[in-house]
Amino acid sequence: MNRLPANQRTPIRVVLADDERLIRSGWAAMLSVHDGLEVVGQATDGVEAVEAGAGADVVLMDVRMPRLDGLSATRELTRRSPATRVVVVTTFESDQLVWGALRAGAAGFVLKRAPAAELVEAIRLVHGRDAVLFPDALRRLASPHQGSATRRLPVEPTPRELEVLRHVTLGRTNAEIAEALHVSRETVKTHVGNVLAKLGARDRTHAAVLAYELGLVFAGVDPL
Repeated sequence: MNRLPANQRTPIRVVLADDERLIRSGWAAMLSVHDGLEVVGQATDGVEAVEAGAGADVVLMDVRMPRLDGLSATRELTRRSPATRVVVVTTFESDQLVWGALRAGAAGFVLKRAPAAELVEAIRLVHGRDAVLFPDALRRLASPHQGSATRRLPVEPTPRELEVLRHVTLGRTNAEIAEALHVSRETVKTHVGNVLAKLGARDRTHAAVLAYELGLVFAGVDPL
């Protein structure tokens, strides 16, 4: 059994939302062997996902569900419970749906048949809020939306903040960014906070999505 990480005092409370019972059972079995994770609820459709997920730490959200699809459920859940992190599960049948879910508030996405280690890593990563999940896949998803935003920012990020933002889109943690830029973690944390505020972003994933749409980072070019 995997032990609770030293820096994690209480288990991460997870809700499983999928209309297929076998999928939910498989997730529950995979997560049950990890001390740092606790399945606290399950949902068979989007309406139940919003109800069960409110107050949870992380929700695994299927994209296609009855009554309320995963995109709409994600939007409503993040509005109702801003601290809850949503991880959309997908087979990549529709990149547009995944991109829509990320814009609606999802903190990341995983493949529906992802191995246990990848699923657990995704849950812990979005809960820790210190990195973007699967940045290479996010860049691929972002490519058709590059520069599509029509709005302008009230306050433009500084050159240093843009540099930090580019590192964020690469999925780098504050510690990794600090090492690359030869500054302290607290300095990076301050820059990340400023960037989120200027973009009007909920979290690092949302900041990355907006960075691509605003043309601050180019999906088809190495950001650094």
